[in-house]
Amino acid sequence: MPKLFIDTERLRDLNSGLGQVCLNLGHELVQQCASQSASWELTFLVPPGQSGIFGGARSGVPVGYVEASWLRKFYIPGRYDVWHCLHQDSTYLPRAGQGKLLLTIHDLNFLNRSDYSDAKKARKRQDLQRRVDQATALTTISNATSDDVRANLRVDTKPLTVIYNGVATDPFQAPTEPDAEELKPLAQQPYFLFVGVIHPKKNVHTLLPLLEAFPDYRLVLAGPDDHPYARHIYEQAENLGVLNRLVMPGAVSENDKLWLYAHCEAFLFPSLSEGFGLPAVEAMRFGKPVFLSTLTSLPEIGGKEAYYFQDFEPESMAKVLHDGLHDFGQNTLRQERQLRRASEFTWTKAAEAFWILYQKLVGN
Repeated sequence: MPKLFIDTERLRDLNSGLGQVCLNLGHELVQQCASQSASWELTFLVPPGQSGIFGGARSGVPVGYVEASWLRKFYIPGRYDVWHCLHQDSTYLPRAGQGKLLLTIHDLNFLNRSDYSDAKKARKRQDLQRRVDQATALTTISNATSDDVRANLRVDTKPLTVIYNGVATDPFQAPTEPDAEELKPLAQQPYFLFVGVIHPKKNVHTLLPLLEAFPDYRLVLAGPDDHPYARHIYEQAENLGVLNRLVMPGAVSENDKLWLYAHCEAFLFPSLSEGFGLPAVEAMRFGKPVFLSTLTSLPEIGGKEAYYFQDFEPESMAKVLHDGLHDFGQNTLRQERQLRRASEFTWTKAAEAFWILYQKLVGN
């Protein structure tokens, strides 16, 4: 019976993108395991206290668990046919002869970070190169990331497959009201929404002048805001005189995120660097007009159904937003196409593609 080890340690932060990847892909892999041509034994690396999260023997699939700890970074018992690291920064790697490593790379965004010195970028690239050298096969979550990997790392003849992330958000499960008290007044006020970490690479300061062009709207920036960039956002909003229409609730629960998607007028995502762009697809699932930058993976993910900021000049962005809102409201066919595109990104498809890779690795 082939043995598969899957690193889902990032379940420790379910409000993060990686946490949701681990949760949803893990469940889907277990569900599909029984339909594989050969029986597999699955072992998940999980945070302390999370053993059993993906089921057990009663599911009809042999599922085991190893709980993460500082010691496990040096030693994880057992030998596996395939060892899958679901992200490139994992510190839990197989020892020599312990299993063929499948490494999923989400992005090389660190190369574009202005707050990283050249020396720090070089160290991070070398560290990732060591993981790539150890891997038997690689996957990325977009063609844009695949191109970055080939341009900046030595891949040689290693198989590199693009497998898109899935989207698990369900508009029909959106709550009737948010948990956070500060969000409840938004039910009576139109607002534009951004979801993601408040960081310079997200470029959200370019959205503030839009509040001048749209005086009846608020702007909600939902995501972790402990970076100094968040203070810059507050200061710029105050200078523009729009601070009273800026809402920054910090990291929000999954429940509140769904509510925000369901009630926003449009989703704005002027990011400078994305490996995939999961929030954009989530907003599309809710039937909201989506406005993206033209950079990295976003045109690949948004396709022809999204609207794009061609630059970040306030007048240009305001025109794109104004025209896009009007077009979306009048063009029901565009709305339908957007929903169809969003439905292409499923965890069922992602898991099916990974099972094909696992089978190939065992066959080899």
